[in-house]
Parts: sequence; structure tokens; C-alpha cells
Amino acid sequence: MNKIYISPSILSSDFANLENEINKLEASGADWIHVDVMDGHFVPNITIGAPVVKAIRKICSIPLDVHLMIENPEKYIKDFALAGSDIITFHYEAAKNSVIETIELIKSYEKKVGLSIKPNTSSKAIFPYIDMVDMILIMTVEPGFGGQKFMENCALKIKEIKTQQNKDIIIQVDGGINKDTAEICRNYGATSLVAGNYLYTSNNMKEAIASLR
Repeated sequence: MNKIYISPSILSSDFANLENEINKLEASGADWIHVDVMDGHFVPNITIGAPVVKAIRKICSIPLDVHLMIENPEKYIKDFALAGSDIITFHYEAAKNSVIETIELIKSYEKKVGLSIKPNTSSKAIFPYIDMVDMILIMTVEPGFGGQKFMENCALKIKEIKTQQNKDIIIQVDGGINKDTAEICRNYGATSLVAGNYLYTSNNMKEAIASLR
């Protein structure tokens, strides 16, 4: 059985106590920390930038899984790479004319590369790039805000991606993940799960993370 990497999203955390929140996630068994970066253009929300990633890197001992939901991601790869990101994921829709260049740029900083698609984008759109990246991120909600309902029809893309992969890439799912939807995604072949509200509203973070596996 493949390892399931659990990547809690700090979007749902208490930003006034971010160090304590991250320490709690690490102690509860998180594999990575998922950092949602939004610019207010590609998605209708604004979150954090490279300086905050740099600050998190100083107090976090596990990999930083940085999800760029921004336009022109190639302009900001250097900043996020130097800030201490371990995995940098960008959106196909934001870089349609520069996907290969952006992949190569991330690799030039010796970082793992993730490529993401929004709910309305067909998995076929990224078939040409699957063997170039380390991870595919399938959004099962519209990116921008936490707490949305899981779209199972989007999760079907997991199976479509698996039919194309020629190497052992990670298939990550983000959006509406809880104990029940995690099981759906695992059964389809997902190997990484991003969760926010489900973890932060649980009475026992460690048990909640374990339930996703």
C-alpha cells in the first residue's frame, strides 16, 4: 500500500498563533505543511506571500508544501524557492503558455514540482506534463476559500491521471477532505490529502490526521 502524505492546510489555522499551530500539526503526525498562496486575481482571496513562508521555514521541521494560486507563477518561483519551500505547486490554468518553463524553473532550484488543475479543467490538459513533475494536485473545490463541499466528480480525475503516469508521482487532492471523502480519494488512488477545516474543528488533531490515512 502506498504511503498517504497528509498535508494540513494552515489556511484554517489561527495566524496569531501560527508557531503553536504548526508545532501542534507536527506533533499530531502531519507529513507536510500545506501553504495556500493566493493573489486576489487568479482566485478571489488574498493570503500570504514568500516572507511568511520564510518565517514558517524557521520554525517548521517538516516539508513545506506550497500551493501557488496566483497569476504568472513563474515571476515568483525564485522568491518562494529561496524562502524555503520544499514542494512548489502551480496551476496549469495560470501558466498555460509557460508550463514547461515553470516546471524547469522550479527544478533549477532543486525543489519538487507540483502541477494543479481546477475543477473545470480536464485531466487530459495536463497529460503531456505528468512525467515532468513530482506531484499532481487535483482540486475538488473551487480554489479560494476553505470549507467548501467536496466534488466527487473531480476526484474521478485521480483514476484518469493514474492511467497515464509512467513513474511513481504523488497524486494530491485538496478540497472538502474529511474522513469519508478521504476514503473515496484513497480508493481512487490518491497518495496525498490536504485538509483544513476537518482537522482544525476536530477534538483530537492526531486522531483526525490518522483517520485520513
